[in-house]
Parts: sequence; structure tokens; C-alpha cells
Amino acid sequence: MTTDLSAPPSGGSTTTAGRGKRPRPPFGVSAVSVVAVLIALFSLVPLGYVAYMTVATGWDTAAALIFRPRVMELLLNTLLLTVITVPLCLVLGVAGAWLVERTSLRGHRIWAVLLAAPLAIPAFVNSYAWVSAVPSMGGLWSGVLIATLSYFPLVYIPAAASLGRLDPAIEQSAAALGLGNWATFFRVVLPQLRIAMTGGALLVSLHLLAEYGAFAMIRFDTFTTAIMVQYQSTFNGAAGNMLASVLVFFCLLLLVAEVRSRGTARYARIGPGAQGKALRLPLRFYQVPAQLFLLGLTALALGLPLFFVLRWTALGGSTAWAADEFLPALLATLGYGVAGAAATIVVAFPMAYLAVRHPGWFSKSLELSNYITSSLPGIVVGLAFVTVSIRLVPGLYQTAGVLVAAYVLLFLPRALVSLRAGLAQAPKELDEAAQSLGKPPLASFIRVTLRLTAPAAAGGAALVFLAIANELTATLLLSPNGTRTLATEFWSKSSEIDYAGAAPYALLMILLSAPMTYLLFQQSKKVAGQ
Repeated sequence: MTTDLSAPPSGGSTTTAGRGKRPRPPFGVSAVSVVAVLIALFSLVPLGYVAYMTVATGWDTAAALIFRPRVMELLLNTLLLTVITVPLCLVLGVAGAWLVERTSLRGHRIWAVLLAAPLAIPAFVNSYAWVSAVPSMGGLWSGVLIATLSYFPLVYIPAAASLGRLDPAIEQSAAALGLGNWATFFRVVLPQLRIAMTGGALLVSLHLLAEYGAFAMIRFDTFTTAIMVQYQSTFNGAAGNMLASVLVFFCLLLLVAEVRSRGTARYARIGPGAQGKALRLPLRFYQVPAQLFLLGLTALALGLPLFFVLRWTALGGSTAWAADEFLPALLATLGYGVAGAAATIVVAFPMAYLAVRHPGWFSKSLELSNYITSSLPGIVVGLAFVTVSIRLVPGLYQTAGVLVAAYVLLFLPRALVSLRAGLAQAPKELDEAAQSLGKPPLASFIRVTLRLTAPAAAGGAALVFLAIANELTATLLLSPNGTRTLATEFWSKSSEIDYAGAAPYALLMILLSAPMTYLLFQQSKKVAGQ
């Protein structure tokens, strides 16, 4: 039975602190709205920078820089990389999720974790391992291989969560009508994975557009690698800015395509009774091929990188672990990770509060501005902050505050999604009940709503921390002079072909990322009710 918590008890009326007034919010909605608008405007700084630089360059110059053979080459490379890698990630992610969630796969609980584990290995560390194994690697197909092995978990995790909560009654009905297992999968199950697949495809595509280190290491040119080269050769040059404008255009195009391909269909059970438990299809003589497929996939995506990181670490010996070398980088990574995660949670809270407690077109528009900015590559955000800080507030250039601000804009949606879920599970009626017992609005909000939202906030902070620990391009552009993080030190040493010296930094990044990746996997299971 469902109880309406907002309704007064039978024969009574709702009161607040002994008076017949509605409980007051802990702070004015208008104040929260003003703060949220300021945050949204701040988040549009990178997009405004790209637009301003495009206009300032002039149409004739911009057209000459955009419509030239070099840009066409980068465009072809980027399109081919995306067109080949995204379908491969979809196939591997959905196949892995289906085997783990819907078949009699032996050891499916172990495979469920192993298929998500490659997210703990940054793509540029994966590239470093493959170059160690095959020094001649380079070009498009090498980029496809590394990108696919690095990013297929972005499809696997949401697909597995969706399969875990699908109602098996629809599949049973299809089977009763005479459809076989394969026909049921393609005609019934796969269409219900549309949202998970389109969302995963969007994430993979945006990572492909943003990735710098993995492709630079194998000498495969994309827009991001070309922008970095332009930045290093000609600071804030017009050519680099025009490349950034093309890259931003494709990011926005991907967002629009994902929204349109998502569709309006909803897949939810509305009938009476409890949802049944899905039956696992027997694999029979396909058990061995399935095990070999998953073993090969995890060996390439997880085993090979770990092997070469550990091998180079052993070859480096104890000298590679000198405290004066890696300890400052570790402390800087932890410091920026904690500061960036805390700042992101604080900044995300006003928007999450409006979205849950006062939903409407206004709150949705504010959210959209943040999602647009977060879809931009770190190099574009970094260039925007470099230019704005030098021109408007020179004293802020290459300070820790600017770097943390860039982290906030890049990873705000990770905190926003978690906070929205937490606030949605903290009914406002509990605040009202606390106020009716005499608690002031702010005190009741802190003691009730914030306490209930704390686990979701911690989960969002962990995801932001994971992203910051592995972020490379914005950190290279914005970090203060002398600052060394695990990612930048790894990149510096690996660029000098000092693979043994780079290995400890790669290992530490993996060790920091592993718990956060497991947390992400567990959150997806909670969403699926498992």
C-alpha cells in the first residue's frame, strides 16, 4: 500500500511549529536560483570563449583555417576512429552484460567485476602498456584497439544495470508466442536497452574526442592532439582556436544526436504484482566459447596493462620509488582530488536542489548548461581558462584556484547526478515534520535532508575524485609552475621514453582508481535493485 506523506492525518490538519503555516524552506528559493544562475553562467565560460575567438578571428580567416587539408585530415581521422570504435564498444559491452546478467555463465559474479575493472586504467596508461608490448604501434587501428579496450566498460556498466532491472514477463510472453532465444533478444531485449546504449555510445564518443595522451603516444593525430601541438608551438594561436571550435561543434552535435536517438518510449512495468526474477538461459556447449571470449577480452583490457606496469615497476627497482620523486606527485594528486571533489559537490548542490524540489523548465535549462560544458574536452576548457585568466585577472593564471575551477566545470554532472538521486530519496515531508516539532528551517534541513543526502554526495565526490586523479590535458595547461601530479609526472617520464620511471606513477593511479571504479559498479547494481 502506498501512503501519501504529504496528506495530513485523518481528522487533522498540517501545522508548523504550532501554527497553521506551511513549513519554510531552509533558504529562499530565489537565493538558490540566483546562485544556480551564476553557476550556469560560469559554466558557459568555455563555450563563450570558443564563440568569442571564432568571431574575433573573422569569417575570412576562420574559413581559411577551418577549410584546409590539415583539418580535413584530422576530421577524417576523428570520424573513422568514432565510427569504428563506438560500434565495437557497443557490441562488447552489450555482449558482456548479456552473458553476465542473463545466461548460466559460470563465475558470472567474478566476470561482472572484471568487465568493469578496465575503467580503473587510464587510456594513456593503456596506450603506454601496448607500446611497451608492440613498440611499432601507431595509426588508426592501433587507436581503435586501445580506445575500444579502454572504453567498452562505459557501455557494459549501464547495459548490465538495465538488463538487471528488465521485467522478464515480456520475454516470457514472446517465448509463449513462439519466438526463439535469438529472436527474443533482438526483438524484445535489445530495444529495451536503447537508453543505456545511446548513453554509453555518447560517453565513448566524448571520451574519443577528448583523449590526448593515448593517441599522442601512438602518434595518431586527432583534433585534441593537434590543438595541443598548436598550443605548444603558438600560444593561443588562431589555428588552434579554430580547431577547438570544430571540436566543440562535434561535441554539441553528439549531444543532440544522443537526445534524438534516445526516443520517447518508456520501459517500465505498470501491471499489478511484483516483478519476477529473470531466468538465466542455459549456455550448454556455448559455455566454453563464452568463457574464452571473456577471458581474452579481460586479458587484453586488464591483464596486459597490469603486466607491463608491474614489469616496468620491477625493472625500475627501488630507485623509481624515491620519496622525493613520487611523494610530491601523490600528495598533489590527493590534494587536488579532494579539493576538486569537495568544490564540485558544493557547486552542484544548488542545481540539484532546484531540480528535485522545484522541477521545471528553469531548472532543466540550468542543468543543460552544465552538461554542455562537461561534454567539452579538457583541452578546450583549459584553453578557455588560460585565456580568460590572462586577459581579465592575470594574477589568477596558473594558480590552484583556476585548476580546481576547471575540474569543477569538467566533472560537475558526475556530482549532479548523484546529488539528484540522494535528494529525491530524502522526502521534503521529513523537513516539514522536523519544523512542526519546533526545529528552525536551516537546522531541520541540516539534520534531516543533508544527513540523508550524505551517502549520495560521498558517491558523487568519489566519482569526481576518480576523474581528477586521471585528468591530464587541463592539468598540463593550468597547473601552477612546479606542480606535479601522478598523471603529469607519468606523462613527462613516458614522453622521455623512461618507461621504468613512469611505471610507479601508473601503478599509483590504478591503485587510486580501483576503489572508485568498484564504487561506480556497486552504484549501478543498486540502481538495478541488485
